[in-house]
Amino acid sequence: MTSMLLGEKAPDKGRILVVGAGGGLELKALAKANNGWIFDGVDPSPDMLALARETTTDYAARINLHEGDISAAPDEPFDGAACLLVFHHLRLEERIKTLNGVRQRLRPGAPFVLVHVSFPQNEPERSIWIDRHISYGAMDGTDPAKLQDGRAAMRERLSILHPEKEEALLRDSGFDGITNFYTAFSFRGWVAYAGPNKPGD
Repeated sequence: MTSMLLGEKAPDKGRILVVGAGGGLELKALAKANNGWIFDGVDPSPDMLALARETTTDYAARINLHEGDISAAPDEPFDGAACLLVFHHLRLEERIKTLNGVRQRLRPGAPFVLVHVSFPQNEPERSIWIDRHISYGAMDGTDPAKLQDGRAAMRERLSILHPEKEEALLRDSGFDGITNFYTAFSFRGWVAYAGPNKPGD
C-alpha cells in the first residue's frame, strides 16, 4: 500500500525519504518494488541502522542511511516520504518536529505515508483499546502477569493520540488532502500531500 500510494505521485526516478528506517524492512520492500527510486533513511539507533544495512545489501547502491532524527535527513526536496510504526513512540513535541521536518523536505504535492497506533483517548474507550491491542498481540497461553505488564507499558511509554488529533497535526504542519487509507484494529494509516506552504511560511 505504501509503495502504491507513493508511486501515484513520485516519478520513476524519484527520491524517497524514510523516517524510522532502522531494521530496513520498509526500505527493502520499497527498493525491490521500485527499481528507479533512491532512498534516504534516518533513524536514531546505530544498532538498528547496522541491521538495515544488512537487510538492504542488495539495494545498497540506492540507499543512504543517516543516524539521528529528522534533522539528520538531507535538505534537498524529496518526491515522497514514509514513516511506519514510529509515531506512537514519539512525544507530541517530537512528532511536531518530525512532521515539520518532513514537510520542509518534500516537493509541493509530494505524498507522505504515515502509519502507527491511534485510537480514542477519552475513557473508557482508551482503556478498552489498550486491552484490545494487548490481547490481540498476545499468543495463546501468555502469562496474565505479562499481559498486565504490557498494558502498563503501553499506558506509560507510548504516546497515542486520537485519530482526529493526528489529522490536525498533519494540517498544522502544512499537509493537505489527508486520507485515512488504512484502519486495522488499533493501527491507522494516512496519506497526505505537501501543501504549497511550508511550516512557518
